[in-house]
Amino acid sequence: MANYKIAIIVGSLRKDSINRKIARSMCAIRGDKLECGMVEIGDLPLYNQDYDLQRAQPEAYVRFREQIAAADGILFCTPEYNRGVPGVLKNAIDVGSRPYGRSVWDRKPAAIISASPGAIGGFGANHQLRQACVFLNMPVMQQPEAYLGHVSDDSFDNDGCLKDGPLKDVVGKLAHAFHDWVEMILRARELLEHDAARTERAAKKMQTA
Repeated sequence: MANYKIAIIVGSLRKDSINRKIARSMCAIRGDKLECGMVEIGDLPLYNQDYDLQRAQPEAYVRFREQIAAADGILFCTPEYNRGVPGVLKNAIDVGSRPYGRSVWDRKPAAIISASPGAIGGFGANHQLRQACVFLNMPVMQQPEAYLGHVSDDSFDNDGCLKDGPLKDVVGKLAHAFHDWVEMILRARELLEHDAARTERAAKKMQTA
């Protein structure tokens, strides 16, 4: 099985964000096959369509778009603010989707995890983000769903890793499922492109026969 490059985007700017810790723990579990890297979004200027018309883009925009474009898959880990996606994450989505027709999100396999100290585990943010991903043409892992509730700083050890227990077991299942999801999407796409090329060659051969 291949080793896939995964861009992690965390929807919280808090230094000790539980979502950041969840993301790190998930990738540590599948570190043998998921090469994960955090893509920071806190320095992105608010999206302004005027930038689309400028030859020189903000440096943070360029850096962010290049990091996303280079990834095989995207892992979103986000809290929920007021039953929705945090503003900093929505801004990152908008920056990556523009200029129109040049979205770096297009066709990237993804997974969404929402974690919260509350009982419903960021359900609202999770589904609002899924809605955006549908429009952005991103195949998002459907199962297992990942609304992680009752998560707190006490869920982690002094190194920021998940303590042994039910939550770590769930995150482990998510890690394995996400690897398999990315592999299935990319492998299927490769096979489809191969079949399309073979069909085209056969058609040309019949035309010249």
